[in-house]
Amino acid sequence: MLDALLAKRTKLSVIGLGYVGMPIAVAFAKKVDVIGFDLNQKKIEQYIMGIDPTHEVGDDEIQRTTVEFTADETKIRDAKFHIIAVPTPINLDKSPDLSPVEGASRIVGRNLTRGSIVVYESTVYPGVTEDICIPILESESGLKCGADFKIGYSPERINPGDRVHRLENIIKIVSGMDADSLEKIAKVYELVIEAGVHRAGSIKVAEAAKVVENSQRDINIAFMNELAMVFDRMGIDTKEVIEAMNTKWNALGFTPGLVGGHCIGVDPYYFVYEAEKLGYHSQIILAGRKINDGMGKFVADAIIKKLILANKVVKKAKVVILGLTFKENTPDIRNSKVIDIINSLTEYEIQPIIVDPTVDVDEAMRTYGIKVTEIESIKDADCLVLAVAHDSFKKMTWDEIDGMYGDFEDHEKVLIDVKSMLDRKQVEKKGYSYWRL
Repeated sequence: MLDALLAKRTKLSVIGLGYVGMPIAVAFAKKVDVIGFDLNQKKIEQYIMGIDPTHEVGDDEIQRTTVEFTADETKIRDAKFHIIAVPTPINLDKSPDLSPVEGASRIVGRNLTRGSIVVYESTVYPGVTEDICIPILESESGLKCGADFKIGYSPERINPGDRVHRLENIIKIVSGMDADSLEKIAKVYELVIEAGVHRAGSIKVAEAAKVVENSQRDINIAFMNELAMVFDRMGIDTKEVIEAMNTKWNALGFTPGLVGGHCIGVDPYYFVYEAEKLGYHSQIILAGRKINDGMGKFVADAIIKKLILANKVVKKAKVVILGLTFKENTPDIRNSKVIDIINSLTEYEIQPIIVDPTVDVDEAMRTYGIKVTEIESIKDADCLVLAVAHDSFKKMTWDEIDGMYGDFEDHEKVLIDVKSMLDRKQVEKKGYSYWRL
């Protein structure tokens, strides 16, 4: 397989060109011929025009890449090594929504040829690749897994917006259905993963490793969020406690915050779902999820309290939320917990104004029904909520911040700092009514 790819006797395909799939396709295209497939015709057209809507590799890189971007699934037939990197969200009842990965499996299955290898990067609970995906591939292709094609799993570890931990310098977990497929898959990924690969003992081990590593982070953040809620009642500044705690060599460095996105806010539910099918009811993982899912309401309640203390009429208060994405410096709005703040505020008949220079305004309207406003037009605000730590927000001057408020006394200007971006002493010197998580 490796020799065939390098000699360009065959191609590699990537199915799903989002925050995960697109950087993979671009990286492999520097070594082998790559077909990049996505159902979203608009996204494909942007890539062809040299535009990177994810901001993960940048427009220049997209313009230079040799990836063959397409929405024509028959092009996949030209490839023998297939990487499926579609999202795996959750349903309203928190159960796994496997429809994207099932749909991608049907597409690949319809275009699968003998001698191919299919690798899944989508986050799933242990067993999905072998128990759900293989039957779909076999049914659609008429081929037999093991005899006609091989399968593997290699969980994605891309961190959207992270300019330090990139695809190339993060150790990649790889697995295969047997020793032969494992070695072939490992060799192909070693073409682009400079940090090296870790060969997992089985596909189920690799699947479990992905959901567990994100569940671990979720639990640790939940602990910090619980502390933040308690410290808020105690009148203790959480950030100061964390700074003191982190002077110890083995402190873990977690901070409180909104936990959304397509990984940490979702993966634990995949693990819990499969555990409950086997008769085990999660205690720690679900408790952490409950805490983190409740942080949007906690922040919204803090906003209301501060508005009341600043003698504002809550229903008439003009609240401006700076940031809509699930994390800083990325346009990704999937499973953003800022939405929970917005929804909680609407219960008090507050219709907050949303500002976020990184997001696609059409996507925000389509996904959440939210109109995104330009920051330059903001004035007469009663309350500013720094919800996401975008660099553009961190660089704001005090004059720029002050210019967004109405013409009233400083102590009547409510400033909510969810990410603790600001220096508390400076804010207090300004005289604002300040709260941070």
